[in-house]
Amino acid sequence: MKSIINTLSSVSLSVGAWASTAAWSVAHAVNDLPGGPAVNQLNLAPPVTKIAEEQQWLHWFMMIMCSVIFVAVFSVMFYSIWKHRKSVGHKPATFTESVTVEVIWTIIPFIIVILMALPATKVVVAMKDTTNADITIKATGMQWKWGYDYIKGEGEGIGFVSTLDNEQRLLSDAGGPKKGESIDNYLLKVDNPLVVPVDKKVRIITTANDVIHAFMVPAFGIKQDAIPGFVRDTWFRAEKVGDYYGQCAELCGKEHAYMPIHVKVLSAEDYSAWVAAEGKKMAAKADDPSKVWALNDIVKRGEKVYAQNCAACHQANGKGAGPIKPLDGAAVVLNEDKTKQILVLLNGQNNNTMPAWRNLSDTDIAAVISYTKNNWSNKTGQVVQPAEVLALRK
Repeated sequence: MKSIINTLSSVSLSVGAWASTAAWSVAHAVNDLPGGPAVNQLNLAPPVTKIAEEQQWLHWFMMIMCSVIFVAVFSVMFYSIWKHRKSVGHKPATFTESVTVEVIWTIIPFIIVILMALPATKVVVAMKDTTNADITIKATGMQWKWGYDYIKGEGEGIGFVSTLDNEQRLLSDAGGPKKGESIDNYLLKVDNPLVVPVDKKVRIITTANDVIHAFMVPAFGIKQDAIPGFVRDTWFRAEKVGDYYGQCAELCGKEHAYMPIHVKVLSAEDYSAWVAAEGKKMAAKADDPSKVWALNDIVKRGEKVYAQNCAACHQANGKGAGPIKPLDGAAVVLNEDKTKQILVLLNGQNNNTMPAWRNLSDTDIAAVISYTKNNWSNKTGQVVQPAEVLALRK
């Protein structure tokens, strides 16, 4: 009966999703997004890994088996009700039990469970086998973006933060796309996608630095919770070059809808070229923390850091919104003791409502603090130098 209820619920949800998606697509001229959601999509995402293929096969195998059981059980039930109804003279039987019937309805469900369990167990075991990975990447969930660190394999040492594209965020703040506007990748575009090579086993280690998140890419057949203080892992081997999309699959706060995942799968040659380019970029960004910056120069840099990392919550005008505190006129920003604001960025506060930003460089933290201290109505004239941030890191 539980299987029947689940099946009916899935059908009703699918019909509702189809109806709402159809209305949305008519109003906004939406097209299928390769590697992402499709218009009027009812089935699972097209698989690009063996695991995802196995999951899709299991999905249809279980669906067909449950449907056959549903039809068989209710056919027998309705036939018995109709054929043996009282109005045509049938009387209830007087026997109290039948050993044969008891044996049959014990053995048959047992066989069905075994038929379901064997292929499902095989797939689950394969999903958990993260050994012998070619590349290992740590994905850190944070409100509301993903941090990626290449730990092992080609690209080791590369690290960056992936955030929803700022233009799309501004579009959402303005009420969303206008009627007829193309929005195929709406709220799925990021500034820095996760890049991996094709036909290589990629192990994803998940954790979080604030609340529970979940790393999910439907086309790969992966979904793994990212829990603060814990390390979990999953893996995939993409068999096709392309762009693939997912989202945080755990309700992680008010910006939950703005935490997309974009994985770019490249050929081996293109991936090697990307690794080389990223290495050069990281070397160029490796600022000397002992450098002394002039106010105007560090504020200009801080403006870019603020727009990329802070404006989504604190707003471009620094006024904040809801539980997010304003920075314009904030006591900690105006305080002459610069260490207080530095420690907030390094350690977070209010149970990580304000997350820690240790992933930013000393120069970027110094720059964004200098920007907030000298923008809007805040005209302190104070400059925070990278060396001051470095001294407070523990």
